[in-house]
Amino acid sequence: MSSNSPVVIVTGCSKGGIGFALCEEFAAKGCKVYATARRLEAMEGFTREGIERLKLDVTDDANVEDVIRTVLDQEGRIDVLVNNAAAPCIAPLAEMPLDRVKNIFDTNVFAVLRTVKAVFPHMASRKRGVIVNVGSTAGDIPTPWNGLYSATKASMRSVSESLYMECAPFGIHVVHLNPGGIRSNIANNIRSSFDLPDGSLYKPFLDPMIKLIDMSQNGAMPSEEFARRVVKAALRQKPPRYMSMGAASGIFAFFMWLPRTFVLWLLWKILVGKVDVDSA
Repeated sequence: MSSNSPVVIVTGCSKGGIGFALCEEFAAKGCKVYATARRLEAMEGFTREGIERLKLDVTDDANVEDVIRTVLDQEGRIDVLVNNAAAPCIAPLAEMPLDRVKNIFDTNVFAVLRTVKAVFPHMASRKRGVIVNVGSTAGDIPTPWNGLYSATKASMRSVSESLYMECAPFGIHVVHLNPGGIRSNIANNIRSSFDLPDGSLYKPFLDPMIKLIDMSQNGAMPSEEFARRVVKAALRQKPPRYMSMGAASGIFAFFMWLPRTFVLWLLWKILVGKVDVDSA
């Protein structure tokens, strides 16, 4: 590992996810990679040299500061920060406990601001650095049962665009990723524990909800291919501001040009259809 090798931090690197694949690809390109997740054992199985694992809870201010300080003490710099950690959430918004709403926003949005706040002074002092935020096409077009996740990813896109402008004077590039379906363990993880609470008015919609979970992996882009494209772009002298790829990303981009009411009607028809709410 060269002393000039880019130093990269990636959040949300559990095995089977896109964070894990990103770490492998950054390491394959000669980077020194710090893979992070809440549990060290969740990140077992890396095959590339140059990957070090650190425990990180992105909702913990002190833990975020400590991890950034640890990497700076060991490497002397941070060249790339990838904000990938996120919590999925499939459930009807009208019945969502507010504590859960706050927790999802904390993980998916506030955590990005925590890591950026921690790394910004260092990158600004060097007049260089790349911040990559992993959003979702769900942030552009929400779907039924995915409203909370969509709201967090829509917020994240706004955060990325503001950061893009605000960080530019300090030589820092901000890249917003807008992936569609990328192959991972996310659907299995959600499905294994998913159910509606007793008394839910949405019990008749349980099957369409499960259908939505499974659809996220239909025709999904392999995470390795996603990682190759992202890493190649992130390591350029001038990274792109925005990237979108993965299953259905083109369709969602097309939806952005159509009348919104029509799009919402169409999504409901495709994903839900006709359900008798009195059948509960």
